[in-house]
Amino acid sequence: MTGPVAIQFLLCPIVLVVLMFITAPYGRHFTNGWGPRLDNRLAWFCMELPAVAVIAWIVLQHPSAQQPIVWIPLVFWQFHYLYRTFLFPALMRSSRKTFPGVVVLAAIAFNVLNGYNNAHALIDPHRAEHSIMELNFMLGAMLFWSGFALHISADRIIRQLRPTRSDQYGIPRGLPFRWTSNPNYLGEILQWTGWAILISAWAGWAFALFTFCNLLPRAISNHAWYEARFPDYPKKRYVLIPGLF
Repeated sequence: MTGPVAIQFLLCPIVLVVLMFITAPYGRHFTNGWGPRLDNRLAWFCMELPAVAVIAWIVLQHPSAQQPIVWIPLVFWQFHYLYRTFLFPALMRSSRKTFPGVVVLAAIAFNVLNGYNNAHALIDPHRAEHSIMELNFMLGAMLFWSGFALHISADRIIRQLRPTRSDQYGIPRGLPFRWTSNPNYLGEILQWTGWAILISAWAGWAFALFTFCNLLPRAISNHAWYEARFPDYPKKRYVLIPGLF
């Protein structure tokens, strides 16, 4: 395990504990007092762009980039982050809300670190000994795309609740929301767990764990927000994981 990967693992409990006490101030949890702010669309673009650029810059300069065991996972990664960087903000409804610059800077720093770690995991010389036909790769790929499908379907339902502005809220309904308040977060957790399985590297597991530690407190806050705002909010919905939590 390299130093940058160890740093990413160490960030996980810190982020989990901090976010259990301080709700990240964006979206429905937006509050003033966090310094300079950016337009929501611009903020998402700036935050996610390093995740697209860093890993591509490192991997595509390496000779192993031509190997399927390297370029296929890279395509998976880029598919997700091109959606998050370009399509997701483009589909946002207009809003009077903005995004704290400090959160944007923190996300940029993490995406640079995460992209660097996972790029070096992909170009590790030992990957040449493996194949995309191995069981871990196929199972990981299935989990990755299942999580992505869950994630974008939940995003679509949430957008449809806001016909004119992104700060108009309602109770999301539909299959992804039948059992959990946060299927979009659950989808991301499944995605990056699948990623960790398919690349079988410490960097992948560091990302999967960080995703869980980052999104679990947000999921708890979202669930509590819905229950407080809507008296008729479905009582049987779980916070994040159907049947467990």
